[in-house]
Amino acid sequence: MTTKVQGKGQVSVVAQQLIAGAAKHFTNMAQLTLLGGSFTPAELAAKLQSVVTLRSEVDAAKATTQAKLAIETANMPALRALMSATVTYVKAVYGNSPDVLADFGIQTKVRVPLTVEAKVAAAAKRAATRAARHTMGKQQRKAIKGDVTGVLVTPVTAATTVVPTTARSE
Repeated sequence: MTTKVQGKGQVSVVAQQLIAGAAKHFTNMAQLTLLGGSFTPAELAAKLQSVVTLRSEVDAAKATTQAKLAIETANMPALRALMSATVTYVKAVYGNSPDVLADFGIQTKVRVPLTVEAKVAAAAKRAATRAARHTMGKQQRKAIKGDVTGVLVTPVTAATTVVPTTARSE
């Protein structure tokens, strides 16, 4: 009979069952030959116990990590806001001193003016985008008039005129 092992937790359960079975049935054996090596029942139980120990240590480490991640998730928004406020304060106080800002790890943003080629390329790109999206300004929209062709309009003539009356009963 073979035991189908499906997951790491199941491996630990099977190892515990093997330890229990070995303690019950291998007590009178001196040596066991497994995988080309010989083991005493105590050595076999120790090796199997290491599987159980490793799995329990991994599970404990996962639980610790998850707890620390939960703490980080809870505290991080306030800490990020504090960091952002500190950066804003440092920029306001030392904004004219790039060397002091560098001490805080803040790099100043230097705006480089666009070259003539970049300006021409940007204008062409804007025009192409407007053409592709059929974007129009106010004056362009006012200039558009609808043409209706092929519609026959028949006038409606009424023989009698109905005059609405409002009568109040008081």
